[in-house]
Amino acid sequence: MYKFKSRVTGDLIMLEPNGRQILAIIGKTDTQTLAKGIVLPQDMPAAIAALQAAIVADENARAAAIAQAKEKGAKEESAPKLEGISLKQRALPFIEMLTRCHKADMEIVWGV
Repeated sequence: MYKFKSRVTGDLIMLEPNGRQILAIIGKTDTQTLAKGIVLPQDMPAAIAALQAAIVADENARAAAIAQAKEKGAKEESAPKLEGISLKQRALPFIEMLTRCHKADMEIVWGV
């Protein structure tokens, strides 16, 4: 489980696979950083941009999978089973946290 903390917002808790996915998207992939890390205010705009780009890519992939299934004649109920919660739904709270912390010039930490 990941618990992202800041002095500006409430704590943001994510299950480990989802937290790892978010951290990977923002470039925090080494073993030590996955266990314990920090996002500094100056790094937050790039993290937000990376998350937004990943959301667009995920939404495009979802739309393409549905369109491909429809082209093959699949009915709505037999469309491809996509994960119930999209990356957008998982990432938006973290993007909000990044935005608020960036405005306040405060870091986000986890694993401490």
